[in-house]
Amino acid sequence: QVQVVESGGGLVQPGGSLRLSCTASERTAGRYAMGWFRRATGKERELLGAISWEGNSIVYADSVNGRFTISRDFGKNTAYLQMNSLRPEDTAVYLCAAVLVAGSSWLPPPEFEYPYWGQGTQVTVST
Repeated sequence: QVQVVESGGGLVQPGGSLRLSCTASERTAGRYAMGWFRRATGKERELLGAISWEGNSIVYADSVNGRFTISRDFGKNTAYLQMNSLRPEDTAVYLCAAVLVAGSSWLPPPEFEYPYWGQGTQVTVST
């Protein structure tokens, strides 16, 4: 069984920064590509970006490109979402998803249905 856990959410003022973490764990060793999503109240889930197992392939949604950065610890199933210049419209539950991969550089396409999801962490951008 694979567990995906996000952390690092909270309340931040507009213009501030926040760094989210995501860890995918299981009993046996595996390589996971990971994706970051968010779901704002009353809106559909939105893909923010994804990162391959090796971290050499990363893609971002246009809405966050230039403000958000995805990274990961090399050789580990831990990924990060660095969020800068946060805006009130960034308020949402942020979710991480993972998929077991065979290729180190493979990047899930935007429409990919991830099999493993975390519960999410709330990010609120407000004064």
